[in-house]
Amino acid sequence: MAPQLTLPPVSSAPPAQTDAPASTRRFEDNGVLPPVITQAKSRWVPVRWAELPGFEDDKLFEAWNAWLKSCERPGPTFGALCADARRLSIASDAEQRAWMLTRLQPYRVESTQGSADGLLTSYFEPLLKASRLPGNGFDVPLYKTPAGLGSRKPWFSRQEMDTLPEAQVALRGREIAYLADPIDVLLLHIQGSGRLNITEPNGAQRIIRVAFAGTNDQPYRSVNQWLLTQGVTKINPWPDATKAWAAQNPQRVQQLLWSNPRYVFFREEALSDLDAAFGPKGAQGVPLTPGRSIAVDPGSIPYGTPVWLTSRGVAGNLQKLVFAQDTGSAIVGAVRADYFAGTGQEAGEFAAKVNQPLRLWVLWPK
Repeated sequence: MAPQLTLPPVSSAPPAQTDAPASTRRFEDNGVLPPVITQAKSRWVPVRWAELPGFEDDKLFEAWNAWLKSCERPGPTFGALCADARRLSIASDAEQRAWMLTRLQPYRVESTQGSADGLLTSYFEPLLKASRLPGNGFDVPLYKTPAGLGSRKPWFSRQEMDTLPEAQVALRGREIAYLADPIDVLLLHIQGSGRLNITEPNGAQRIIRVAFAGTNDQPYRSVNQWLLTQGVTKINPWPDATKAWAAQNPQRVQQLLWSNPRYVFFREEALSDLDAAFGPKGAQGVPLTPGRSIAVDPGSIPYGTPVWLTSRGVAGNLQKLVFAQDTGSAIVGAVRADYFAGTGQEAGEFAAKVNQPLRLWVLWPK
């Protein structure tokens, strides 16, 4: 069960102006708030800035790179703000905050039924060892999209890919690399992207990125849920607990993998020094910023929107400016977000802990 979240009570009435810090009160509009905005899967309720927990304490400059990335592919609503956002990239926190207070209106995100409570999870970019050629223990392939993928929907399931000659012919020659552990490949499929420390045929090693390129259009099924149905009680931390189970039950690993029919295909990307500072490109088409990008349901929050996020739980107390720059098949609903934690083992350990209550406020141009 997710830990309980203690936040200020949700109310449609504006809080007293004395509740806000002086620097915020200076920009508060005492007039009538704008009307509620209705999205396909949510409603946005206008509020005073004073409702946003911790807004005065965030280090906004840490979020500004994510704003600049959004400005590489801005939607029509935020394109007009990008010149100011670029100019303010070298401004102080106080100047950035003052500009936000004057140009943006916060709206509390609620379900269409009026609930402001939701769920926060987290994802990351794994860094795994791989080989360009099979052998020496590296025998689990990672595939590019096969030819004719779009001509058959859904495409072959994970089990059919392993057992049907027709599917295996379509995959032949589409291998990007080989990994040693099928659970690591499954981890890449679930996260949607990753980095490989790959050994080339000449023995040279380098780091590449494998990015999401498509799926077989089969439904996603949680392997953790499958393990629970098999009577396994310890499924976390992921993937370590799953690897431990697999080591004790090698004859059932294929059954575990086949329990999730969805399969993800990848494309290889070179990784420059600049690229290495950011994550893979999200659904908005811009690189994700560790700790400042979230995946959302675009039916609730459009890509590129700045969002105030607050969540308390085992992973910690998060009160910060983030940007809606990605989505995922499990990220569905009004108040639902997946927090991009970054790259590598430490980010993965953090992401595995995040399953906690959430509230969101979109920051929309006035």
